[in-house]
Amino acid sequence: MRTILLTGPGGSGRTTLAAATALQAARSGTRTLVISADRTDTLGAALGVPTGADPVQPEPGLTAVRTDPAEGFRDDLLAFQDRAAQALDLLGAARLDEEELTPLPGSGELALLRALRDAAAAPYDLLVVDLPPAPEALAVLALPEQLRRYLRRLLPPERQAARALRPVLGRLAGVPMPGTWLYETAARWDLELAGVQAVIEDPATTVWLVAEPGPAGADAVRTAATGLALHGLRTDALLANRVLPEASADPWLAGLAAQQRKVLAEWDGSYTVREVAHLGGDPRGADDLAALDAPSPSPAPAPVSWPVGDHLADDGVLVWHIPLPGAVRDELELIRRGDELVVTSGQFRRIVPLPSALRRCTVAGAGLRDDELRIRFAPDPDLWPSAVNGVPPFG
Repeated sequence: MRTILLTGPGGSGRTTLAAATALQAARSGTRTLVISADRTDTLGAALGVPTGADPVQPEPGLTAVRTDPAEGFRDDLLAFQDRAAQALDLLGAARLDEEELTPLPGSGELALLRALRDAAAAPYDLLVVDLPPAPEALAVLALPEQLRRYLRRLLPPERQAARALRPVLGRLAGVPMPGTWLYETAARWDLELAGVQAVIEDPATTVWLVAEPGPAGADAVRTAATGLALHGLRTDALLANRVLPEASADPWLAGLAAQQRKVLAEWDGSYTVREVAHLGGDPRGADDLAALDAPSPSPAPAPVSWPVGDHLADDGVLVWHIPLPGAVRDELELIRRGDELVVTSGQFRRIVPLPSALRRCTVAGAGLRDDELRIRFAPDPDLWPSAVNGVPPFG
């Protein structure tokens, strides 16, 4: 299944373009599912059909869903309450009733991730996802990887193997040991998060950035592109929305059009730009969406790679190449933490495991050049294997 994730600054028209892309694909014979996480029914307004948690079909071949954070939040919390019933009773805690539960901040993001996971098993050829505005969208897409890392740190799976020794360990330590149900719950969460992460990292998943060409749009695109690259996500296209005609007798409109053309020329050098003309109003219904002439999905680009270059013979270092388009040198920060590297670029941060060869090295320096972060690693003599019979280590 081909998956297209749309995001961009708020008010850029990403929901409308998500609806237009899905409609055009369905009319070409592609079984398409479009998902939105907007609290208000912007997707339904664009399609001309109200949408909600229950799937609707505005046209043959097109299914639309708007996630409901309240339903999933209630189900998860009630299920956890049932599993922890014994502990809650010991504490004398009062049970929560279903009708008093309202979604907490963050439940909308979890509902969207669950919808992505479920869509992977559904019979569709194309999944179009209207993500929240950037950079909130980046936080949502990074959540599965982050939560899985937290689970592994707090409840390492290998500790579950000592379940038979838990009563003995509990007596020796003088404190209760985690029950089997806790590890089972963590394993279930990890499995569900792995399903979402598989969709996000699938080679057939790409991101379309949506922005109006202008100074604010240019800044938002630069920031979003850096965050997406840091998390290894592929930016397939930049949709320049609401593009004005070049020729206009009105000096005010002509000035805006000239400003747009200047930004479009800058974008053309860095992105695959697809222009979407301004219709003179907000599109509503299938006819307006068809008039937008939304771009068709193209073959997915090559996956993002972070290669390690071997410069041992010439410079005595290995170089890790990390593409970071739009990154600013003064906003970069690197921290080596054991076998992990903490990379910060502005408001974005990611903790990534080091490739096996780099774990035997020390950081020798780093530099930003041509939208690429290059980190130099020098072999640690105490950890780096020596040549055997004249054959250098690692071939």
